[in-house]
This record gives sequence, C-alpha cells and structure tokens, in this order.
Amino acid sequence: MGEKASISRRKADVLGSIVREYIETAEPVASRTISRRRGEALSAASIRNVMADLVEEGFLTQPHTSAGRVPTDKAFRFFVQDLIVKQPSTAELQRLQAAFSGVENLEQGIERSSRVLMDLTRNVGIAAAIPTSSQTLNQIQLLPLADRRVLIIVVTGDRIVRNRIVTLDEEASSDELLSIRNYLNQNFGGWVISEVRQELERRLHLQGAYYDALLKRLSTLFARGLLDVDLGPAVHMEGASYLIALDLHLTREKMRELLQALEEKRRILQLLDRFLEEPSGEVRVQVGLGDLHPAMRELSLIGINVASPGGMAAKVAVLGPMRMHYERVMSAVFGVARTLQSLPS
Repeated sequence: MGEKASISRRKADVLGSIVREYIETAEPVASRTISRRRGEALSAASIRNVMADLVEEGFLTQPHTSAGRVPTDKAFRFFVQDLIVKQPSTAELQRLQAAFSGVENLEQGIERSSRVLMDLTRNVGIAAAIPTSSQTLNQIQLLPLADRRVLIIVVTGDRIVRNRIVTLDEEASSDELLSIRNYLNQNFGGWVISEVRQELERRLHLQGAYYDALLKRLSTLFARGLLDVDLGPAVHMEGASYLIALDLHLTREKMRELLQALEEKRRILQLLDRFLEEPSGEVRVQVGLGDLHPAMRELSLIGINVASPGGMAAKVAVLGPMRMHYERVMSAVFGVARTLQSLPS
C-alpha cells in the first residue's frame, strides 16, 4: 500500500504500460514506444521524464545508456497489486471441461491439474493434494498374495485409496483375512485413523487377545504396519523443462540447483505453504521467490487454495518467469480451481 500512495496516477499508468510492453517483447522499452501506444495522452519527452523518475524510485533499470528501460521486481510487484482475476469465458470453461474429461473424483482432478496448467500457460504447473490431519477410515480390504504376502488397501474418508504389501511369518487364509477385514470395518468405520491405531493397540494388549485366533492374526498385521498408510500430501508438477528456455541469468550450476530443488517434494510444499496463505478461492500472486531459494529470485508464483467438503484440500499453482502474462495465468489458475471444486470428493 505504501508504494501505491507514493506514486502518482501518471507514473502508475506509464509504469503499467512499460510492464505490459516488456511482458510482450522481453526487450527494454523505449519512451517513443509507450508514447505511440498511449496516443495523445503524453509526449515522448514527458514519458522520458516520468521514466527517469521511475528509475530513481527503483521501478525501472536502464541496461545501457542508449537503451530503453526494464521493469524491476519492485515494478512487477506494483503491477500485480491491482490486477483482477477475470472469470473464464464460456469457451475457456469448455476447454477446461474437456481437459478434465474422464476425471471421476477430486484426487484424480488434482493429479490432472498440473498438466492442465502447464498446457494452458506454458509454465510449470503444480498441484498438491493436502489431506487433513483428521483422516477417517472409510474401509479396509485385505487380499492374500503368494509367498505369505498380504495386500492391504485402505480407503480414507476423502475417497483416496492407499495400499501396501506386508509379508507374514506364516500363510493367512482368505477366510482369516475376510474376518479381520469385517472386524475392522464394522468396529472402526468412520473413526479417525490415529484413533483407530490407539484403540487397536489397547485392545490387542488386553490379556484376552492372546487367546483369540482372529486377534492374534490381527496383532501380527498391526505389528507389520496394517494402518501405517501414507497420509502425507501428494505433489504433482509438470513443465520444469520450460524454465531451461528462460533467461534467468543463472549459471549452468545454478540452473541445476534450481531443477533439483523443484524435484524435492518438501521444497515444493514449502513453496506452496509459504506463498499461498490466502483463504480458499482467492488467487495469490507472489513476485520473486528468492527468499525460498536464490535461484528462484526471477520467478513468480500464482496459485490458489481449494477446499473440499470431503476433507481433502488442494493447492494449485503456476510457477513461471517474473515476465509472465499474469492476468492470463490468474484466469487459468482460477478456472482449474473452479473445476476441481465441481468434482465429487
């Protein structure tokens, strides 16, 4: 807000024109270019004077004495403050519906979102499914496999399916596994997973459990990680190769560091958590990500939090150059979020 108060309307208009021109051309912007675009509003000489002031105030730089001006990260931050998210047009919504064709639930939609955002914006598309801390047990399935192995399938309340394979010391019959499955589903369906673990541990430590064949088998499965399903976030990212084509003023080593950082699930979640703090439904724009990683100094993030009544939250975002088409990307992010909210959880 301080920057808005310290800059006149004339400077703001000229700066906006310069930023838009630079986004389109990636070339230093000359005063005569802005003068031609603005028609009779200001002469080239007047615009040069305004541009000189903007250089002194840190909004523009001049690469060479005879060159035009280039917006700084301060200019881009100023520029995005007043941008309004445009509602997707009917044609854009139809393209989104086609892009999500065949998606049956929110989990599949989140996974598809990263590629859709990449295709729509030609930048890096990111989507993360964030399970709530109070995941409930919908149902569990136990299927016998060869060599004393058992496939454990856990469906949580948000309809996400997680599975793992454990190996027992001795073979378990289909009837035994069916009995254990029925016991768990009938007794613990709808319980929070962490509470199921606590209650099972309590019951299995009771003296009577050691004389019950079903509970003895259940005790073995529990010890092998019956409910140790991964409830952590699922992160999807597409389009990191687009960053290689950008002029980010990075050495080959720094570019390698950037790509390695983006391969880390922890780093991506950190990126989303730090810069997407707005309530669900509000598009957030973060210009410059150098606080998270030095190699991200010239990148921007546009994203949104998506809430679901089924208990699954999501974050979808686009990572791209500071010189990106912000309004177009904001509209794409908003449209994808809107599509996700329409999917069954």
